[in-house]
Amino acid sequence: VQLQASGGGLVQAGGSLRLSCVASGRINRNYVMGWFREAPGKEREFVAAIILSGHTTKYANSVKGRFTVSTDSAENTSYLQMNNLRPEDTAVYYCAAETRSGFSYYYASGQYDYWGQGTQVTVSS
Repeated sequence: VQLQASGGGLVQAGGSLRLSCVASGRINRNYVMGWFREAPGKEREFVAAIILSGHTTKYANSVKGRFTVSTDSAENTSYLQMNNLRPEDTAVYYCAAETRSGFSYYYASGQYDYWGQGTQVTVSS
């Protein structure tokens, strides 16, 4: 499985961005697609997750109500729509695929089997 993330950029506070993650290879529609972020000097943290088939979503408290995760299962693509961005959202965002445990450990980066290359999101104040 290969993951290709895109869509990052520079945006002012209050603005929006949409990240995309295209999965290729042997894909199972029950895979969990997760989004994580890593800010300078901080540990990688969970942002959102969704099953590739489109059912059930999970969010970190810090992004609830502002970010929306979705999928296009026909295109094996996960999206992260980020609205009302804040400077503290600045980070490298990674998409990842979890293939073994379903939603049991969606928040744990160590559970994910495949990772995309990361895309930089910078929010200016």
